[in-house]
Amino acid sequence: VQLQASGGGLVQAGGSLSLSCAASGVIFFSSAVMAWFRQAPGKEREFVAAINWSGTSTYYAESVKGRFTISRDNAKNLVHLQMNNLKPEDTAVYYCATRLQSYGNRRYMEDYEYAYWGQGTQVTVSS
Repeated sequence: VQLQASGGGLVQAGGSLSLSCAASGVIFFSSAVMAWFRQAPGKEREFVAAINWSGTSTYYAESVKGRFTISRDNAKNLVHLQMNNLKPEDTAVYYCATRLQSYGNRRYMEDYEYAYWGQGTQVTVSS
């Protein structure tokens, strides 16, 4: 399993960025969950958003709810994170991650629950 994140950059507060995560390898399980986490300098890595394989279930951290949208394109093996109305506190390295199994309606919001990680992509929001 390999994940490759892209799309980070520098944007002014109130602006938008779209991140993408390209997945390869044996991740096409019907129960796979894809997620984005972020880590700001001096802080622990935190959950941002997640989506199930079919795209029918998405969930977000409270801090990004209403501003960020996670989606996936299974035909292209991509997961996207559209980030709108960005704030300086959104500045962080963003990571995509996946776990191959999920159970029922359980939500996976802890980094230890994900086995596979991509390299990070830097997002910087200036005030």
